Amino acid sequence: MHDVSIEIGAGQSVAIVGASGAGKSTLLALLAGLDTPTTGKVWLAGEDLTLLDEDGRARLRAQRVGFVFQSFHLIPALTALENVMLPLELAGRSDARSTALATLERVGLRARTGHYPRQLSGGEQQRVALARAFVGRPAVLFADEPTGNLDTATGERVVELLFELNEQSLTTLVLVTHERTLAARCERILHMDAGRVVS
Repeated sequence: MHDVSIEIGAGQSVAIVGASGAGKSTLLALLAGLDTPTTGKVWLAGEDLTLLDEDGRARLRAQRVGFVFQSFHLIPALTALENVMLPLELAGRSDARSTALATLERVGLRARTGHYPRQLSGGEQQRVALARAFVGRPAVLFADEPTGNLDTATGERVVELLFELNEQSLTTLVLVTHERTLAARCERILHMDAGRVVS
């Protein structure tokens, strides 16, 4: 990363695009506090991430951030319901089960709550991942190639769901994508090249 300075307003949807190796995922990791910059500052939901230790950054992510990845990152030993309940249980929420069930229903998976990831299609797994990301009503959702492992039709359904949930939750959405049609759905597009935001 070189001289990157961006500001993303609450509730905005922003796509980060560029060739492979341009720094898109690195920028996402810095914005989410998964990595720390060698110089400069990163503010997330009003907090300066560079002043927090790893535990502090993890706590902020747990409270304010949702993630959706290309490879789903579901826990194989947990059912769909348990995967979605997990962030709520970690936050000590007593309504974890009912909230997770309602969120799975929103993504059309009420009938699949007892299934393990290996029993679900790729599209279903990504819908579980979306439900898990949105269940805590995050201030910011980071998505890294959310349709990268899905066929075109399934990817389009997941995108519709992503933007629908985002609109309902008034969440800030920051996504990395190679897909122009997905990027075009966002309010802003940041083009990256060789570690710089060029437009």
